[in-house]
Formats: sequence, C-alpha cells, structure tokens
Amino acid sequence: MFKNAVSLFQFSGFNIRIDPSWLLIAALIIWSLSSWYFPIQIPGQTLFTYVVLSVVAMLGLYASLLLHELSHSFMARKFGLNVHNITLFIFGGVAELESEPKSPKAEFWIAIVGPFTSLMLAAAFSLPNLVFGQSDSATPFLVITNYLVLINFVIAVFNMLPAFPLDGGRVFRALLWHIKKDLLSATKLASAVGNAFGFLLIVAGVLSIFSTSSLGGLWQILIGFFIVQASRSSYEQLQVEATLKGLTAGSLMSRDVVTAQISDTIRTLVDDVILHKNITFVPVLEGEELIGYVTAGLVQKIDQEHWDATRLSDIYVAADALNTIPPDTAAPQLLKDMVKNNQRKYLVADGDSLLGVISLTDLMAYLAVRKTLNLEAPASKKSEPRKATKEVFS
Repeated sequence: MFKNAVSLFQFSGFNIRIDPSWLLIAALIIWSLSSWYFPIQIPGQTLFTYVVLSVVAMLGLYASLLLHELSHSFMARKFGLNVHNITLFIFGGVAELESEPKSPKAEFWIAIVGPFTSLMLAAAFSLPNLVFGQSDSATPFLVITNYLVLINFVIAVFNMLPAFPLDGGRVFRALLWHIKKDLLSATKLASAVGNAFGFLLIVAGVLSIFSTSSLGGLWQILIGFFIVQASRSSYEQLQVEATLKGLTAGSLMSRDVVTAQISDTIRTLVDDVILHKNITFVPVLEGEELIGYVTAGLVQKIDQEHWDATRLSDIYVAADALNTIPPDTAAPQLLKDMVKNNQRKYLVADGDSLLGVISLTDLMAYLAVRKTLNLEAPASKKSEPRKATKEVFS
C-alpha cells in the first residue's frame, strides 16, 4: 500500500509520508477555497490573496489530519503495537499498524482517540472566534480558523460512522469482538456494514450527479468505492491469515524439487531442467549441500553464445536469510514476508539441507482449494492477536 509515497520527516519514531494522490486533493482544496469560500467570506480581495489564504487553510487541514493519525499511532504504541508509517493521501491520512490490536479494548481506544482528537482540534480552533469574533468585519485569520473548526468537526463525525474501516466501524468491530469473542466473525459483520455504507455513498453520489447535473457527487462515489474496497480487503486479508493459522512452510512446500549442481553449465541447466521440466526457479547444490538458486531471469542476462562456458557458480544467488527459511516458519508470517519483500519463492532448508521450495502459488493454491470446498477459516477460540500485512487506521 502507498508504494509511491515519499517520506517527509520522522516524528517520535513515526515516518511521515505523502502519497502522490495527495497533490490532487490539495490542488482541488486550494481551487475550491480560492474560488468560492474565501471570496464569499472576505470579498474584495485579490486572487493572489485568496490563493495564499487557501494554501494556509489547506495546510491547516492536513496538519489536523496528521494530528488525528498521530493520536491513533501514540495510542497504538501504548498498547504495544508498532506504527512505522503515517501517510497522507487523497482521502485524508492513515496510520499503518504492523499488527492487529491485541484485544477489543485496544481496538476501541486506538479507534476512538482519532475522532476525539478532531473534536478537540475543532474546539481549539473555535477559541479565536470566541475571543476576537465580536468585530463586524471578518478577518482572514478568523475565517481560516472557522474553516478549520468546521472541517475538524466534519472529520470527527464522518469517521465515527459505523462503517468499517472508518474509526466508527472499528469501534463497532471492537464491541462485536468483545461480545462474540472472535475477531474474524466480528470483522465479517463490521465489513458487511462498511460495504453497505459504501454502496449507499455511491448511489447517493450517482443520484446527486443526475439530479444537479454537476460533478459534486463524484467525491461521494470515490469515497464510497474506497470504503467498499478497504472494507472487503481488510476482511479478506484477515480471513486468509486465519485460514493459514497453524500451518507452516514445511506443511505447504513442494517437496519434489528439481535441483542443479553448482558445477553445471547454463546450457545444461536450460536443456535438462528449465526446458525439460518447464520450471524457472532451480535450487543449486554442491553435492548434497544447499548453496543457493538460479532463475530463468538470471540466465536471460547471459548471452546464449556464452552458455556452454558459463557455470552456475558464476550467476547463482547465494542462500541467505532473505531467501531461505526453516520449515517451521508460520505460514501467515511467510505470506507477510512475501508481500513485504516482493519475494514470491523461498528455499526451505534445515541448515544446509534442502527440504523443498515454497511459493506464493503454493499458498494461493491451498486457499483456492479450501474456497472450492467451501471451507471457512476456523473461528478463533480466544481473542488472540494476529500478524497483519498492514492494518490501517484512518
């Protein structure tokens, strides 16, 4: 998620980033404020003045969103969860938790603190108006703070809607989790509510476009699609990891592995293994000892005229902790590493002894068979935490 995000700075151990999609919404906010909001609130100013005020207001909005996400992050840290990245993007901001909250209590407090922070910010930005708002003519400072009062209040209210994965949806899931004592079941119901809410937004947006002949409803449609996608992916990710729970790399790996010797030439590898067996990932041995692996991609980098003279010792990738795992590696953790490291295949070894190869295809095939047989993920007997690829609090 957010692979193209750019890091801005570090704050208290959190990496603050901006996704390129943020530039679009920032530009739209500046255009909207400078062409409509500020000319109405403070008439008679130059376009340059309106643009400057709009930039200040936009930065105030995203500073508020950053504080909202920081509150999630600090609360998550209090409950023993790691948050490495906070990313601002087109729909606001997200704090990316490295694992699921460990209990309904943790889920509740991590979720609720965000809207509470936004309400506190709305209250704080209302103070200047209470102190200086008696003047007959509005000042730029007060107009900006009034805008930030409104926007923080809207952020708080919108996020408290019980639509997973919004904060309100996570509060709802925490309550379900507490009652059902099962995270997967609670997530399934919370995700269904989130889906319904997302589709309502999409329908409302479409009706708005046709009834007003404007593009105002487009934003509702985009947010609706985001909620539907995020809600579904959160549940599907949890379901996948619950299904893989208790399984290991050794139980899912391919054991009948074709290997090559490090003294073999590339020509031998291509003719006897890659083409003959139709495989592109080949473990390399020296006798019975695992040395590393070669791939068709590595072979492709060598001109064919040199295949007879080039041995695998010249091109192989050495076995190390980045590509070789023990057989007792938990399958959910393995899936997480595959996504994080963009490594689709791993050697499975006991010391220097090759046991097998496991790939993302092996994991997906297992999940596909269970789905074909209509076998749901087993319900957890306890409210135990699970590792997550990325758990997002918005």
